Amino acid sequence: MSGVSAAIRSLEGELGCALFERTSQQVRLTGAGAALLPEARATLHAAQAAQDAARAAQDTLRGTVNVGAMASVEVVDLPALLGQLHARHPAIDVRLRLATTGSAGLAHALLSGDLDVAFLSLPEHKPAGIDARELATVPLVLVVSAAHPLAQRGDVALADLAGEPFVDFPPGYGNREVVDRAFAVAGVVRRVALEVPDIDMGAALVRHGLGIAFLPAFAVARTPGLQVLDVHGTMLRWSMHLGTSSTRRPSSALRALLDLVALHVIAL
Repeated sequence: MSGVSAAIRSLEGELGCALFERTSQQVRLTGAGAALLPEARATLHAAQAAQDAARAAQDTLRGTVNVGAMASVEVVDLPALLGQLHARHPAIDVRLRLATTGSAGLAHALLSGDLDVAFLSLPEHKPAGIDARELATVPLVLVVSAAHPLAQRGDVALADLAGEPFVDFPPGYGNREVVDRAFAVAGVVRRVALEVPDIDMGAALVRHGLGIAFLPAFAVARTPGLQVLDVHGTMLRWSMHLGTSSTRRPSSALRALLDLVALHVIAL
């Protein structure tokens, strides 16, 4: 029996209940184990915070900061931010995770304690357990290729777009949620033909006639061959937030990073 297994068996003996269901093929949490998990995580975070506080009292600030971000973080110069943090506090260990499931995945990782801070896009009604500071808000504009039949029109309505193939981010990304909500409110069904988690790739696909898209205005300015159309009665905006846990006390290392964020927000 491994040391970890022995420790789990010992804990189960002390608690008087099984924490895992074990079969020959898998191990999964019991109801008691699932109930214990968030409390165990909170205990680990408290122990880490105590350790960080003790280290902060020394000359060198130490600790670990788990950072999450989307691959296209356009409103924050993330490399410069992390570089300045490293220059000031070289003993802080930064672990960066780029989102594979969009802002929804980053929010889940914040709530579970896998991340300490995330740069993400949150809906109007922010999830309980997350403190969010808005860093920037940018308009989403409708773009088509210069050769698209709609390019000859100055403006359109959402209903005019029902039969068009769209290029968009996958579900879970903040800008996808904004556009989906607008079409749902208007009662218009749209078809998303291509899903890509990258703004510049989406713009390039539109430029080559593979679909139309709502993209951040800053992406349109740097991509030739796109035509922007006005949409009657519709003004979509996408916001980027700085998210942290509202239930866990930030470590000294995390506070050091948070103190620098405002210096690296990009004016769009």
